[in-house]
Amino acid sequence: MKKNGILNSEISRILSYMGHTDCIAVGDCGLPVPDETERIDLALAFGIPTFMQTLKVVADDMKIEKIILAEEIKENNPKILHEIEELFKDGNVETEFVSHSQLKEQTKNCKAVIRTGETTPYANIILQSGCIFS
Repeated sequence: MKKNGILNSEISRILSYMGHTDCIAVGDCGLPVPDETERIDLALAFGIPTFMQTLKVVADDMKIEKIILAEEIKENNPKILHEIEELFKDGNVETEFVSHSQLKEQTKNCKAVIRTGETTPYANIILQSGCIFS
């Protein structure tokens, strides 16, 4: 049995397969997942687990060089945006904002989309993998 890190076998597997610039998404319970993209469904009930709980665990186990968010989060979910900014404030992580439609389109290029129980609007993020060596 694993001693630390992510216990979810699907998330752990995807992260171990990822290389530099590969992407994974974490989304709310309403984010559509393209048929060609693996879905890792963690949602148990509305709000469980939360987007931020899930994002923090994934971020602890992943080298992230860039995050992609929907432009709409700025106006429609400033609380989650602030929590994301706080999480990545010391990590030298580039932030890109795109339209929500573009973010949904970009999930087609993700290795997987992790679905949470989050029910607040635009609580979706794409994480681009960095390189762990220089």
